[in-house]
Amino acid sequence: MTQQPRIVFFGTPSFAVPTLERLHREWGVVAVVTAPDAPAGRGRRLQPPAVKVAAEQLGIQPILQPPALRDTEFINQLRALAADVFCVLAFRILPPEIFALPQLAFNVHPSLLPKFRGPAPIAHTIIAGERETGITTFILSERVDAGMILLQEHIAIPDGLTAGDLAALLAPQCGELASRTIAAWCEGTLKPIPQNDALATKAPKLYAESAWINWNSDAEHIRNWIHGHSPEPGAWTLLDGIRLKIYRARIEESEQYHKQPGTWEMDKSTWRVHCQKGTLELVEVQLPGKRIMQAAEVVRGWRSQRCGVFHHPSVVSHETAR
Repeated sequence: MTQQPRIVFFGTPSFAVPTLERLHREWGVVAVVTAPDAPAGRGRRLQPPAVKVAAEQLGIQPILQPPALRDTEFINQLRALAADVFCVLAFRILPPEIFALPQLAFNVHPSLLPKFRGPAPIAHTIIAGERETGITTFILSERVDAGMILLQEHIAIPDGLTAGDLAALLAPQCGELASRTIAAWCEGTLKPIPQNDALATKAPKLYAESAWINWNSDAEHIRNWIHGHSPEPGAWTLLDGIRLKIYRARIEESEQYHKQPGTWEMDKSTWRVHCQKGTLELVEVQLPGKRIMQAAEVVRGWRSQRCGVFHHPSVVSHETAR
């Protein structure tokens, strides 16, 4: 392609903002499609999505916020843009009548597809204890996250990262690969490769109710579970009948203890928990109604017992667990 491509960007959360900024800086984005404003916070006031805020700051117009993607007026607005490229990152599933409009419609996905297809690939990468991840650009198709691969970038995962840490690492890399994909398309050098469905794994959305911590496992597995749910929805356990969220933990290199899994102990500055195998030191926690705190800060201010057992949620009523 000899002329500058006309690009429409689809995205919603802050994770997608670096990619929008990169594409607009290097190519120029002619329009943005994002989610409608939604109520948020204690006052439930309407708040714009992060991508809308960024698009306004960049001076991009129009910014389309369709409540329904199959709305005829919205599709006509897209068609009138005469776009060459649709770039999608962290957005809803596009119907065929939309992704068929441009010459190239591709998605930016933060995993090495076909591994971790779905809405929460970063979280499941951490939960699975992967040591490598990456970013994939692929052609949109009717099967979710199953289109032909355009480009991939492999990225090592430093030990101890949470899902939030990994997202911060990958976000700018998504923009770099998206830009490279458009450049290769303009040059005519893209060679799409089919995904191997036999190697596909799923990355479904995480929910708070199923984020409880099962201490009957080894310390590394539990640490990965905690970090994969951090910052959202937050892995939790029951401390005297109330939910304690744990956002970060480290594996304690010490002698093996032989205590009931879930048994916890505090000393002057450390809060540790015994697992089925190994011990974890809690690093960042949150008590109900409180801010996220360093566990050492909680320990120093603790005025009740200095040891106990974290319980399985089935031992208390649903209402008590809230």
